[in-house]
Amino acid sequence: MNDPRFPQLPQGHINILKEYGTIECFNEETILFDIGQLKYDFFVVLQGEIDIIDPSYGQKIIAHHQSQEFSGDSGILSERGSQFKGIAKEGSELIRVSPDRLKEAIAKHSSLSDILLNTFLQRQDAILSEYVGGLKLVGSGNSKEAYAIRDFMDKNYIWYNFLNVDESEEARDLLKNFALGDKDLPLMICHGGHLHMKPTLDQVARFSGVLMDFEDKIFDLLVIGAGPAGLAASVYASSEGLSVVTIDSNAPGGQAGKSSKIENYLGFPTGISGRDLANKAYLQAQKFGCNISIPHRAESIEHTGNHFILCATNGKVIKTKSIIAATGANYRQLDLENIVKFEGSGVYYSATGMNTSSCKDEIVGVVGGGNSAGQAALFLADYADEVHIILRGDDLGSKMSDYLVQRINASSKIHVQLNCQVAELKGTHHLEEVTLKYTGGEKSKMNMTNLFTFIGAKPCTEWLEGIVATDERGFICTGPGIERKDLYMCDIYSTRKPQSLETSIPGFFAVGDVRKGSVKRVASAVGEGSMAVSQVHQFLSELRQREVAV
Repeated sequence: MNDPRFPQLPQGHINILKEYGTIECFNEETILFDIGQLKYDFFVVLQGEIDIIDPSYGQKIIAHHQSQEFSGDSGILSERGSQFKGIAKEGSELIRVSPDRLKEAIAKHSSLSDILLNTFLQRQDAILSEYVGGLKLVGSGNSKEAYAIRDFMDKNYIWYNFLNVDESEEARDLLKNFALGDKDLPLMICHGGHLHMKPTLDQVARFSGVLMDFEDKIFDLLVIGAGPAGLAASVYASSEGLSVVTIDSNAPGGQAGKSSKIENYLGFPTGISGRDLANKAYLQAQKFGCNISIPHRAESIEHTGNHFILCATNGKVIKTKSIIAATGANYRQLDLENIVKFEGSGVYYSATGMNTSSCKDEIVGVVGGGNSAGQAALFLADYADEVHIILRGDDLGSKMSDYLVQRINASSKIHVQLNCQVAELKGTHHLEEVTLKYTGGEKSKMNMTNLFTFIGAKPCTEWLEGIVATDERGFICTGPGIERKDLYMCDIYSTRKPQSLETSIPGFFAVGDVRKGSVKRVASAVGEGSMAVSQVHQFLSELRQREVAV
């Protein structure tokens, strides 16, 4: 049976790729790309062989690409660092294609795109699930700082190996060899043995290539936020020929990326995790030429009258003719004095595979009554001894989909605690005990080691600084219902009202959870993101007409 990770390209596809690349002959063994190299080329074997080697573990050969096979994985489209070393064997004849030219070929040739993207996804999954390697992160399993880095790498599909100093002899030996101690943790060891003590997320993004550089020009569209709404807008806009930049402060997926299994999204009868849905959309947008860079957090914005200027973290300034704000909403902290102490060491805002080992055979809690809370409870019930859903109200079904309520009621491991809230957290270095307080005043203490909270979404609009109209809670107002006094009066708004997803400034749109009146569901966010692109086109057409008139 053929391995789907190593398909042979039909001759027709090889002929297409010849048009986008160059044919090279290698009279001696040659390194094609090295581990950690950013923006490395794609190769097709015409004759000979490419060995794919993991230098991190004794020059181990993990794959051979033979005639009509090709190198690369999904990172090649996003300029991420190469995860392995590629060596052309003596006598090999290869087609070399640059990443930019490869994107052109993928965008223009559908059947070629299908083969390459399916293979890239298969290889990425295999690397993450079957191999130990990548960037090394040394730290404590109870460290809030180490957890934040692990969470970032996990959500961005960055291949890494976590060495827990609380359990691993290898981790302690590494610290000893480098004459380092606990005060230097977390420690990241990059390809080539470069050490970085207490790295920031920006640095981690740079090491892996997740943080991209893109040309300095005025783009047609800037999408702020890479949740379902932002990614849908990115896919549709870039596929329709607009020049698009998409930024996000953390990872693709937004709140949906924290959902362990979405079962009511159209077209996925057996369900799909929010993380997988986001990763596929992330790759899909890049397939059409969208520039996606993470982590960039919007800090301030200026409207010049002709275009927008966004100042982001990392010192990046982005100029754009139009904007789609898809920054979503974040879950609020529990109103507890010591909540910060336990964030990342017992208190979490998402439930992913990274949490499963610490929850195994433990008592865990899930705070909240929405779909994200229900999905998390069902996911954690496969690992924990008991899962307690903690709900202030008296009806689990008031905000949760019925299919989730039925599953929860049918689970022997899940217990629903109604009319109660978390009153106190205790633990030395990690969460050990949770006190629940019920409406009647009685209290109950539980030996709970992991608490997942999904409560009170707050819109991420601090960066707007009043540039567009928002409601009293900070959600962005859109559509013809915006009061006239709040409109930015200009030629465009003197002749028409805002489009349904347009804000008080023409050319500035809002979609998904950040928008006032939005439906907090993945499908509606995707719908809004794609619908906004048609409204962007109308605005850009108006902009061109104004420029011609001038």
